[in-house]
Amino acid sequence: MPDLPPLVLVKGPEELLVDRAVDQVVASARALDPEVEVVRVQGDAYTPGEVAMALSPSLFGGGSVVVVRHFELASEQLAQEVMAGVTDPGEGNVLVVSHRSGTKHKRVLDAMAKAHAHTLEAPALKRDGDKATFVQKEFRAARRRIDADAVQVLVAAAGSDARTLAAACSQLIEDTEGTVTTEEVNLYHGGKVETTGFKVAEAAFAGNRAEALRLVRHAMLGGLDPVPIVAVMAGQARQIGLVASAGNRSSGQVAKELGMAPFMVDKARRMMRGWDGHRLGLVVQALARCDHEVKGAARDPHSAVERLVDEVCRLHG
Repeated sequence: MPDLPPLVLVKGPEELLVDRAVDQVVASARALDPEVEVVRVQGDAYTPGEVAMALSPSLFGGGSVVVVRHFELASEQLAQEVMAGVTDPGEGNVLVVSHRSGTKHKRVLDAMAKAHAHTLEAPALKRDGDKATFVQKEFRAARRRIDADAVQVLVAAAGSDARTLAAACSQLIEDTEGTVTTEEVNLYHGGKVETTGFKVAEAAFAGNRAEALRLVRHAMLGGLDPVPIVAVMAGQARQIGLVASAGNRSSGQVAKELGMAPFMVDKARRMMRGWDGHRLGLVVQALARCDHEVKGAARDPHSAVERLVDEVCRLHG
């Protein structure tokens, strides 16, 4: 397999991105040789000699793709076999090593870097800005477009983990045409509690009391738990506060500093109208009180959420 790098290092904890990186290498190898052998090894479930045997020359010729997942969990014996493979992968072989994080077996990772291993990144998607960037890349890869507001709604609706978010993107790409809008995201994912919480927060922070109360009552009548609704509202309040404290710098500068997408900064700035530090402080107090109530302190958590929404609307200037 002369067109493939013999050493590939996949760095990062996001399993979906690790899967994709490994699949990409395996697919490239099979495009060159449909009969290539693929050997998969888990760092914490290893049979001694497995990697060494897979990388040894075959009587029938041809190479192998040897994938070592979760190398950060590997035993010293496995690390020694991988190090031997890094030093000499063998003709036609490809050695793929995935490592989540940390310094365990650093000498092997350093050796791979020194040997100019091809490195692929699999960073965790923790912040909303990271998730928004992921969504945009998914649509670009499919040669499709999605509105900025629709990205934010989709992240709120399906951003609990990368696989759920990727599946939501795939569904929208397959089932819609043209530019994906907020309306289409709501059509497919509007029942998700995160989306409902986002809509409630948007209406409440805009001071639209009737709409905010209608939305929150409808959500809870539909069986949605009050706790995540309050959490989404708290996240929105925190976002507004962070953007407000960042001053009048460009959206790009603020987004980079706060780990948000630029359109999220613009959205928060629009929602800042009618709010100052004092009012936001009162909202934070109300959110803390309601969070305590919906987690067991109140006999009727649904009424506690309604009171919160009503209070936020009334605090809007």
